[in-house]
Amino acid sequence: MANKELIQDKDISAIVLCGGQGSRMGGLDKGLQHFRGQSLAQGIVNQLRPQVSRVMINANRNLATYRSFCDEVWPDPEGESKGPLAGFLVGLMHCPSAYLMTVPCDTPLLPNDLCLRLKQALSDSSAPLAMVRSLDSPPGMGTRKLKTQPVLSMMNVHVRDHLMAYVNEGGRKVEAWAQQVNVVWVDYDQEGDDPMSFYNINTLDELQALERLQIPTPRVQSKV
Repeated sequence: MANKELIQDKDISAIVLCGGQGSRMGGLDKGLQHFRGQSLAQGIVNQLRPQVSRVMINANRNLATYRSFCDEVWPDPEGESKGPLAGFLVGLMHCPSAYLMTVPCDTPLLPNDLCLRLKQALSDSSAPLAMVRSLDSPPGMGTRKLKTQPVLSMMNVHVRDHLMAYVNEGGRKVEAWAQQVNVVWVDYDQEGDDPMSFYNINTLDELQALERLQIPTPRVQSKV
């Protein structure tokens, strides 16, 4: 049965995933690379704060720095990157609320209605998990296809045991796990939805190029 009321902000915690090894950045800590005057991770934290009750970070190094701009920092259990599902699981293990939102640190132009659309999808369905799909190119660029963005998600904490079993059995693919627990997709394919909102940065060159584009950073209004 679908939820009858929209999930409230107070019932959502978020975790920003910064636990990667930054191999395509020469081993740099990606979340601490600067974009428009602040680190990538801090920018994401600042955007999430008005929309959720608590913001955590999953990181495996520079923990004190990350701790300075979020509520809590949690490393992967073995202190090394095990992929985004490990970050999901760490967030679920420490989530004090009914729902967990997951966001990677390398997508600085996230749309300001991301949290709203994810919780709306969960409220309108019986699914315990919502994930994003977005168009892979701007208008006028030929055939446009929906691309999955499964690291951008919101989930009921009740999926924790299932995810733990999947990871313990060696599972690493986010989308494969999602299909096992009944996922509802949130499609960013409407007029006004910007494909650049989900552009993820992998290299320093990409980071610098995105900065030069001067695309406005979304602003999220504070809670009423």
